Amino acid sequence: MEQAGLSAPFPVGGGAAGLPERHDLMMLHIPGVLSAEELADLRSRLAAGEWVDGRGTAGSQSGSVKNNLQIAPDSPLGKELSTFVLRKLGTNPLYNSAVLPLRLVPPLFNRYDVGMNFGAHVDNALRPIPGTGHRIRTDVSSTLFISDLDEYDGGELVLHGPSEEKRVRLPAGDMIVYPTTALHTVTPVTRGSRWGSFFWAQSVIRSQEHRSILFDLDQSIMALTQSHGPKDAEVLRLTNVYHNLLRTWAEM
Repeated sequence: MEQAGLSAPFPVGGGAAGLPERHDLMMLHIPGVLSAEELADLRSRLAAGEWVDGRGTAGSQSGSVKNNLQIAPDSPLGKELSTFVLRKLGTNPLYNSAVLPLRLVPPLFNRYDVGMNFGAHVDNALRPIPGTGHRIRTDVSSTLFISDLDEYDGGELVLHGPSEEKRVRLPAGDMIVYPTTALHTVTPVTRGSRWGSFFWAQSVIRSQEHRSILFDLDQSIMALTQSHGPKDAEVLRLTNVYHNLLRTWAEM
Protein backbone atom coordinates (compact mmCIF):
# COMPACT_ATOMS: atom_id res chain seq x y z
CA MET A 1 0.00 0.00 0.00
CA GLU A 2 1.35 3.43 -0.94
CA GLN A 3 0.95 5.89 1.88
CA ALA A 4 -0.64 9.25 1.29
CA GLY A 5 1.31 12.34 0.44
CA LEU A 6 1.44 15.49 2.52
CA SER A 7 -1.88 16.93 1.37
CA ALA A 8 -4.21 17.62 4.28
CA PRO A 9 -7.74 16.22 4.11
CA PHE A 10 -10.49 18.69 3.23
CA PRO A 11 -13.67 17.38 4.83
CA VAL A 12 -16.99 19.11 4.38
CA GLY A 13 -16.92 21.38 7.38
CA GLY A 14 -13.85 21.74 9.57
CA GLY A 15 -12.86 20.51 13.00
CA ALA A 16 -10.83 22.16 15.70
CA ALA A 17 -7.10 22.72 15.13
CA GLY A 18 -7.41 21.71 11.47
CA LEU A 19 -8.51 18.17 12.23
CA PRO A 20 -11.21 16.54 10.09
CA GLU A 21 -14.68 17.06 11.50
CA ARG A 22 -16.39 13.72 12.11
CA HIS A 23 -20.06 13.23 11.22
CA ASP A 24 -22.49 10.36 11.09
CA LEU A 25 -21.60 10.55 7.41
CA MET A 26 -17.87 10.00 6.92
CA MET A 27 -17.15 12.27 3.96
CA LEU A 28 -13.93 13.56 2.46
CA HIS A 29 -13.51 16.47 0.07
CA ILE A 30 -10.55 15.91 -2.27
CA PRO A 31 -9.62 19.13 -4.10
CA GLY A 32 -7.90 19.48 -7.44
CA VAL A 33 -8.33 15.97 -8.82
CA LEU A 34 -8.37 17.48 -12.32
CA SER A 35 -6.39 20.50 -13.53
CA ALA A 36 -7.97 23.39 -15.43
CA GLU A 37 -6.50 22.07 -18.69
CA GLU A 38 -7.81 18.56 -18.04
CA LEU A 39 -11.25 19.92 -17.20
CA ALA A 40 -11.39 21.98 -20.39
CA ASP A 41 -10.50 18.95 -22.51
CA LEU A 42 -12.96 16.72 -20.65
CA ARG A 43 -15.81 19.21 -21.06
CA SER A 44 -15.09 19.57 -24.76
CA ARG A 45 -15.18 15.80 -25.24
CA LEU A 46 -18.38 15.43 -23.22
CA ALA A 47 -20.10 18.27 -25.09
CA ALA A 48 -19.59 16.37 -28.35
CA GLY A 49 -20.71 13.05 -26.88
CA GLU A 50 -24.03 11.23 -27.12
CA TRP A 51 -26.09 11.49 -23.93
CA VAL A 52 -28.65 8.78 -23.13
CA ASP A 53 -31.28 8.18 -20.44
CA GLY A 54 -29.49 7.74 -17.12
CA ARG A 55 -31.91 5.09 -15.90
CA GLY A 56 -30.02 2.50 -17.92
CA THR A 57 -27.46 2.05 -15.12
CA ALA A 58 -29.91 2.28 -12.20
CA GLY A 59 -31.42 -0.45 -10.07
CA SER A 60 -35.18 -0.98 -9.74
CA GLN A 61 -35.64 1.38 -6.79
CA SER A 62 -33.27 4.12 -7.88
CA GLY A 63 -34.47 3.92 -11.48
CA SER A 64 -37.93 5.02 -10.40
CA VAL A 65 -36.58 8.33 -9.02
CA LYS A 66 -33.72 8.98 -11.46
CA ASN A 67 -34.05 11.75 -14.04
CA ASN A 68 -30.77 12.60 -15.75
CA LEU A 69 -28.60 11.89 -18.77
CA GLN A 70 -25.42 9.84 -19.08
CA ILE A 71 -22.72 9.13 -21.61
CA ALA A 72 -23.33 5.54 -22.72
CA PRO A 73 -20.82 3.52 -20.66
CA ASP A 74 -20.14 1.06 -23.49
CA SER A 75 -19.50 3.79 -26.07
CA PRO A 76 -15.92 4.46 -27.24
CA LEU A 77 -16.05 7.92 -25.64
CA GLY A 78 -17.41 6.57 -22.36
CA LYS A 79 -14.66 3.95 -22.16
CA GLU A 80 -11.91 6.40 -23.06
CA LEU A 81 -12.95 9.04 -20.53
CA SER A 82 -13.49 6.39 -17.87
CA THR A 83 -9.92 5.18 -18.37
CA PHE A 84 -8.67 8.75 -18.05
CA VAL A 85 -10.42 9.26 -14.69
CA LEU A 86 -9.14 5.89 -13.44
CA ARG A 87 -5.57 6.99 -14.22
CA LYS A 88 -6.09 10.19 -12.26
CA LEU A 89 -7.44 8.24 -9.28
CA GLY A 90 -4.48 5.89 -9.36
CA THR A 91 -2.09 8.79 -8.82
CA ASN A 92 -4.15 10.65 -6.20
CA PRO A 93 -2.58 9.94 -2.79
CA LEU A 94 -5.47 11.27 -0.72
CA TYR A 95 -8.05 9.12 -2.52
CA ASN A 96 -5.94 5.99 -2.18
CA SER A 97 -5.20 6.65 1.49
CA ALA A 98 -8.86 7.21 2.36
CA VAL A 99 -10.47 4.52 0.20
CA LEU A 100 -7.79 1.80 -0.06
CA PRO A 101 -9.47 0.60 -3.27
CA LEU A 102 -9.33 -3.05 -4.28
CA ARG A 103 -11.57 -2.80 -7.36
CA LEU A 104 -13.54 0.00 -9.00
CA VAL A 105 -16.52 0.16 -11.29
CA PRO A 106 -15.33 2.20 -14.28
CA PRO A 107 -16.37 5.84 -13.82
CA LEU A 108 -19.60 6.99 -15.45
CA PHE A 109 -20.52 10.51 -16.58
CA ASN A 110 -23.84 12.20 -15.89
CA ARG A 111 -25.61 15.42 -16.71
CA TYR A 112 -28.49 17.20 -15.02
CA ASP A 113 -30.21 19.87 -17.10
CA VAL A 114 -32.90 22.24 -15.79
CA GLY A 115 -35.62 20.30 -13.97
CA MET A 116 -33.61 17.09 -13.70
CA ASN A 117 -32.93 15.48 -10.34
CA PHE A 118 -32.33 12.17 -8.58
CA GLY A 119 -34.73 11.39 -5.75
CA ALA A 120 -33.79 9.74 -2.47
CA HIS A 121 -32.15 6.38 -3.09
CA VAL A 122 -29.45 4.01 -1.95
CA ASP A 123 -26.92 2.60 -4.41
CA ASN A 124 -26.86 -1.11 -5.14
CA ALA A 125 -24.74 -3.14 -2.72
CA LEU A 126 -23.28 -5.14 -5.61
CA ARG A 127 -22.42 -3.81 -9.04
CA PRO A 128 -21.01 -5.55 -12.13
CA ILE A 129 -17.73 -4.54 -13.70
CA PRO A 130 -18.71 -4.36 -17.38
CA GLY A 131 -17.09 -6.88 -19.67
CA THR A 132 -15.55 -8.99 -16.90
CA GLY A 133 -18.33 -11.16 -15.50
CA HIS A 134 -17.30 -9.99 -12.02
CA ARG A 135 -19.17 -7.97 -9.43
CA ILE A 136 -17.88 -5.83 -6.60
CA ARG A 137 -19.22 -4.93 -3.18
CA THR A 138 -19.77 -1.17 -3.21
CA ASP A 139 -18.14 0.29 -0.10
CA VAL A 140 -17.27 3.83 -1.15
CA SER A 141 -19.02 6.20 -3.57
CA SER A 142 -17.40 9.19 -5.26
CA THR A 143 -18.65 12.16 -7.26
CA LEU A 144 -16.18 14.21 -9.30
CA PHE A 145 -17.60 17.64 -10.18
CA ILE A 146 -17.00 18.75 -13.79
CA SER A 147 -19.18 21.89 -14.06
CA ASP A 148 -18.08 25.17 -12.49
CA LEU A 149 -20.23 26.41 -9.62
CA ASP A 150 -21.32 29.49 -11.58
CA GLU A 151 -22.59 27.35 -14.47
CA TYR A 152 -25.64 26.03 -12.64
CA ASP A 153 -27.95 26.46 -9.66
CA GLY A 154 -29.41 23.62 -7.61
CA GLY A 155 -28.01 20.18 -8.28
CA GLU A 156 -26.78 19.66 -4.72
CA LEU A 157 -25.73 16.20 -3.63
CA VAL A 158 -27.59 15.68 -0.34
CA LEU A 159 -26.45 12.91 2.01
CA HIS A 160 -29.02 11.85 4.59
CA GLY A 161 -27.54 10.52 7.83
CA PRO A 162 -29.20 9.18 11.00
CA SER A 163 -29.04 12.56 12.72
CA GLU A 164 -27.85 15.04 10.12
CA GLU A 165 -28.05 16.03 6.48
CA LYS A 166 -25.09 17.22 4.43
CA ARG A 167 -25.37 19.23 1.22
CA VAL A 168 -22.44 19.11 -1.18
CA ARG A 169 -21.68 21.38 -4.12
CA LEU A 170 -17.99 21.61 -5.05
CA PRO A 171 -15.80 23.48 -7.54
CA ALA A 172 -15.04 21.82 -10.86
CA GLY A 173 -12.22 19.32 -10.54
CA ASP A 174 -12.96 18.55 -6.88
CA MET A 175 -14.36 15.25 -5.62
CA ILE A 176 -16.47 14.09 -2.68
CA VAL A 177 -15.98 10.60 -1.25
CA TYR A 178 -18.59 9.05 1.04
CA PRO A 179 -19.83 5.63 2.22
CA THR A 180 -22.13 3.91 -0.25
CA THR A 181 -24.43 3.01 2.64
CA ALA A 182 -25.68 6.62 2.74
CA LEU A 183 -29.16 7.46 1.49
CA HIS A 184 -28.70 10.38 -0.89
CA THR A 185 -30.42 12.76 -3.29
CA VAL A 186 -29.50 15.16 -6.09
CA THR A 187 -31.74 18.23 -5.93
CA PRO A 188 -33.33 19.64 -9.11
CA VAL A 189 -31.16 21.86 -11.28
CA THR A 190 -32.85 25.25 -11.62
CA ARG A 191 -30.39 26.95 -14.00
CA GLY A 192 -27.71 25.71 -16.36
CA SER A 193 -26.38 22.18 -16.44
CA ARG A 194 -24.49 20.12 -13.84
CA TRP A 195 -21.99 17.60 -15.19
CA GLY A 196 -20.09 15.06 -13.14
CA SER A 197 -18.42 11.68 -12.97
CA PHE A 198 -19.46 9.08 -10.42
CA PHE A 199 -18.22 5.64 -9.47
CA TRP A 200 -17.96 3.04 -6.73
CA ALA A 201 -15.07 1.20 -5.13
CA GLN A 202 -14.70 -1.99 -3.17
CA SER A 203 -12.17 -1.28 -0.47
CA VAL A 204 -9.52 -3.63 0.85
CA ILE A 205 -11.05 -2.68 4.21
CA ARG A 206 -14.75 -3.51 4.48
CA SER A 207 -15.37 -1.59 7.73
CA GLN A 208 -15.89 2.15 7.40
CA GLU A 209 -14.61 2.61 10.96
CA HIS A 210 -11.41 0.69 10.21
CA ARG A 211 -10.84 2.71 7.02
CA SER A 212 -11.20 5.90 9.01
CA ILE A 213 -8.65 4.74 11.60
CA LEU A 214 -6.14 3.79 8.91
CA PHE A 215 -6.66 7.08 7.07
CA ASP A 216 -6.07 9.15 10.20
CA LEU A 217 -2.99 7.10 11.06
CA ASP A 218 -1.60 7.41 7.53
CA GLN A 219 -2.07 11.18 7.53
CA SER A 220 -0.35 11.45 10.92
CA ILE A 221 2.59 9.38 9.67
CA MET A 222 2.96 11.68 6.68
CA ALA A 223 2.93 14.79 8.87
CA LEU A 224 5.51 13.29 11.24
CA THR A 225 7.65 12.23 8.30
CA GLN A 226 7.68 15.81 7.08
CA SER A 227 8.70 17.22 10.45
CA HIS A 228 10.98 14.42 11.74
CA GLY A 229 12.18 12.63 8.61
CA PRO A 230 11.46 9.10 7.35
CA LYS A 231 14.14 7.48 9.53
CA ASP A 232 12.75 8.79 12.82
CA ALA A 233 12.16 5.95 15.30
CA GLU A 234 8.55 6.95 16.05
CA VAL A 235 7.75 7.34 12.36
CA LEU A 236 9.04 3.82 11.75
CA ARG A 237 7.12 2.48 14.74
CA LEU A 238 3.84 4.02 13.59
CA THR A 239 4.44 2.83 10.03
CA ASN A 240 4.84 -0.68 11.39
CA VAL A 241 1.59 -0.31 13.34
CA TYR A 242 -0.17 0.93 10.20
CA HIS A 243 0.87 -2.04 8.10
CA ASN A 244 0.09 -4.54 10.84
CA LEU A 245 -3.42 -3.12 11.19
CA LEU A 246 -3.83 -3.19 7.42
CA ARG A 247 -2.66 -6.80 7.36
CA THR A 248 -5.12 -7.69 10.13
CA TRP A 249 -8.17 -6.03 8.58
CA ALA A 250 -7.58 -6.43 4.84
CA GLU A 251 -9.83 -8.67 2.73
CA MET A 252 -8.38 -9.57 -0.65
